[in-house]
Formats: sequence, structure tokens, C-alpha cells
Amino acid sequence: MNNKKRFIIKILLAAGLVLTGCSSKVAEQKQFSGFLGDYSTLQVADSPSGHKVLRWIAPGFKESDFRGVYFAPLIFYPPAHPNTRISQDTLNQIRQYASGQIRNAIAERSTLLDSSSGSRVLVAQVAITAVTAENEDMKFYEVVPVAAVIASTMAASGHRTQNATLFIEAKLIDQDTGKTVFAVVRKGYGRNVRNNSAPITADDVKPVIDAMVADIVHFPKQ
Repeated sequence: MNNKKRFIIKILLAAGLVLTGCSSKVAEQKQFSGFLGDYSTLQVADSPSGHKVLRWIAPGFKESDFRGVYFAPLIFYPPAHPNTRISQDTLNQIRQYASGQIRNAIAERSTLLDSSSGSRVLVAQVAITAVTAENEDMKFYEVVPVAAVIASTMAASGHRTQNATLFIEAKLIDQDTGKTVFAVVRKGYGRNVRNNSAPITADDVKPVIDAMVADIVHFPKQ
């Protein structure tokens, strides 16, 4: 094998490594927080807007069997701590915005209850399990071997543009039985951030929350 062929193979291998490093559209097992407890029944599904999620619905579950939904306080799970990219103020803003938007979405499709007491109540438990950023997916013009090598070098050096990324896990619990009847894990991308050291703001992840909320409103009633 001549040197030219060896060089081409190395370039193609480098491109392949970059492509396999593209960000996943759904959460991977290593990204599960433990909030749901059991993830074994989750399956890849489409949201009303076509976003890929991991979801499970209990056989026979019907919203009409319940008189309303109690939205438990939204939490970070595990507890979130500020760092060089995400301040405590940003974390507070994200939780406040997500909580308000999700509450409004539930109210649009069901009776929002002030308490979980009584019978025929669905308890909605929602957790933000990660706020982070991932390297952007490869663009079509970066699949060209030389461009792929350049993109790989930029990613390794931390200069590649990233997407703000938000992970949310949620479940609906039948208050009468204590059993989960609906569970979902959703990973969403927000605005671009310049590189792997640029701060992530609440505005960067708000588009993710807005998209999730729209899907809650438009999810077909069971």
C-alpha cells in the first residue's frame, strides 16, 4: 500500500471518529439519573412535534379515569450545584421558568389540583436531571474528510460550537395505587454556545422547555 492510500485511509478513519461522536437525540443509559427508578420499559417514541423521546405508558391508562393532576414541586435530581458555566442564579431561573411553563401546560389539558389528597388523582413528578452543553452535530459539509479532521481538532481543543442541552425525566403516578402509569425521559437542545467554556444561561435552555411544554399540551389524550 502506497503512502497516498495510507493517508486517505487515515483521513477517512478520522472522519468516522468524528461522526460517531455526534450528539445523540435521546438520552443514553449512562445519562439516566435514577429519578424514574425503572428504565427497562422505556421505548423510543415521537413526541407530537416529532422530537425523539424515551417513553412508557401503562396498558389501559386513561386520563379520563382521573379527576385531575397534582403537579409536585419541580426539582433538580440529583441536586444541582453551580459551576464555572452555570451560576446559581441561572439554575434558579431555569427551575422557575420550567415549573411555571409545565404547570400552565398541565392546566391546559387537565384540571390542575392544589393537593394530591383524595381519590382519582394523578401526581406529576418532574425533575431536571442535567443542564449541560454538547458539541454540535456534524454539518453535511464537514463530512468531507479534511473538514472532518478540522472539526475533530476544534472539538478536542474546546473551540467547537456547542448546543445547550437540557435533560428532563417525568412520571405520572396513580395516587390510589402508588404505581407509575406514564414515564418519559427527554433530551433537548437549546441555543448555541460558543465553546466548552462559555457560560450557559437560562435563555439558552428556554427553547428546550418551550418545546417540551408544547408537546405536553398537544399530546393525544389517552
